[in-house]
Amino acid sequence: MKKKKRKAKKKEMPFLEHLEELRWRLWKCISAVIVFIFIAFPFTGKILEILTYPNTRLKNPATFVFLKPTGMLMLRMEIAIIAGIIAALPIILYQLWQFFAPGLYPKERKFIGPVIFITIFCFFLGVGFAYAVLIPVILPFLFSLGTPSIRPMININDYAQFVLRLILLTGLVFELPMVSFFLTRLGLLSPNFLRKARKYSILLIFIFAAIVTPPDPVSQIVLALPLLLLYEVSIWVSQMVYKKKKSNALRH
Repeated sequence: MKKKKRKAKKKEMPFLEHLEELRWRLWKCISAVIVFIFIAFPFTGKILEILTYPNTRLKNPATFVFLKPTGMLMLRMEIAIIAGIIAALPIILYQLWQFFAPGLYPKERKFIGPVIFITIFCFFLGVGFAYAVLIPVILPFLFSLGTPSIRPMININDYAQFVLRLILLTGLVFELPMVSFFLTRLGLLSPNFLRKARKYSILLIFIFAAIVTPPDPVSQIVLALPLLLLYEVSIWVSQMVYKKKKSNALRH
C-alpha cells in the first residue's frame, strides 16, 4: 500500500509543472513540424503533380495558370506546411499521449501504439478516399458546367486550395470512430445517445455532404455513404468501450 501511495505522489504534479511540461511538449511538436516543412519543400513540385493528376487524367483537362509573380512560391510554401504537419502527426500524437499518460492506468498506456496507428490509418483512409473517389467525381461535374466557348482555365492556387481542403476535411471526418472512442472513454458519449441521434445524424451528414461537394446528387451520395458507414462504426466502437468501462467498474 505504501509503495502505491508513493507512486501516486510521484505522479501528482503541481499546476505550474503541468504547464511547463505542456510547453515543452508543444515545443517538440512545433519543432518537428518545422523540420518536416524544410524536408518537404524540395518535394513540393512532385506533390503538386500528384494533386493535379486527377485533372490531368481527364479527357478535357483544365489549363492551370498562376496570376501573381509570387503565386507559385506561396503555393509551394502552403503545400510544404501542410505536408510538414501531416508528416509530424506521429510525433504530435505521441507527445499528446505522453502528456495525458500519467493520468491513465498502466493497462491503458499499453494502447499507445495501436491508438496512434489507428488514428493515422483513419486519417489517411479519408485522404485516400477523397483523392481516389471524391475528386475524380467532382472535377468532371464542375468542368462540365462550362460551354464550348468557355473552357476552364484555373488559377493553380485556387485548384490546390480546393483539393487540399477537400482532402484534409475528409481525412478529419474519417476520424469519427476515434473521436467516438475517446469521448466514450471520457464518459462524454454513450452508444445509446448515438443510436437515438441516428436519424438527426443522417440528416446532418447529407447536409454536410451537400455543403462540401458541388450541387450534384452523385457527389453528395458518394461522400454521404462512407460517412453513414463511419457513423455506424462509431456506434460499435462506443459500445465496445462502454462495455469495457462497465466491466472494469464492476470489478473495482
